[in-house]
Amino acid sequence: MVNPIKNIHGERLDFTFHPGAPGAAQLVIIGHGVTGHKDRPFLVALAEGLAGAGIPVLRISWSGNAGSEGRFADCTISKEVADLGAVLDACAGYTVTYVGHSMGGAVGVLRASTDPRIRRLISLAGMVNTRTFAEHHFGALTPGRDLMWGKPGCVLSPAYMDDLRRIGSVVGEAAEIAVPWLLVHGNADTLVPLQDSRDALALARGPTELVELDGCDHVWEPGFTPQMVATVLAWCVKT
Repeated sequence: MVNPIKNIHGERLDFTFHPGAPGAAQLVIIGHGVTGHKDRPFLVALAEGLAGAGIPVLRISWSGNAGSEGRFADCTISKEVADLGAVLDACAGYTVTYVGHSMGGAVGVLRASTDPRIRRLISLAGMVNTRTFAEHHFGALTPGRDLMWGKPGCVLSPAYMDDLRRIGSVVGEAAEIAVPWLLVHGNADTLVPLQDSRDALALARGPTELVELDGCDHVWEPGFTPQMVATVLAWCVKT
């Protein structure tokens, strides 16, 4: 892998590479959700499961998150779409599958709708209706002052709210997705509702599959991480 990976602002993106089988042409890139990072346990478990089956994996922390350079205050979907473009530049020569969790799912839809370098797309509890998400979870907070879900260091930024409201929804871009697309979503998800994935499924043009996990929340609890990993791996092997 190329090291370092920098975005268009010159900010270094922290990543972990799992090599998989020697000489493998496939690569899975994993992107996280808002206030997240590449080392969330369920993302590590997914990467290890795929690499154990011989599929190389790259886990990325978007700029402004965890070990990546940049300011959290500048984190937006639009900036992360550009970050993903820089990652794809660094991964030239691979056939890429992109996996996005939560807001990272919206990032994947926006990028894959215009970038043919993403050959397969996977959304894990992927956000689709961005304006609704912003208003429901953060509409009562004061940008620049209040914390997102009370997390230390995660001050809600005006740029983040403006970006989610401007995008509104990625259903229009979902209608442009013609590559194979897997959506995995729990029906007990209270952060991004299952209906988001159903809305995307209804519009996608390519071969698309939605797997609904009964009783599963937004972060693959209680105990759904192995099932999520097995679902993704089986789909990657057969698709």
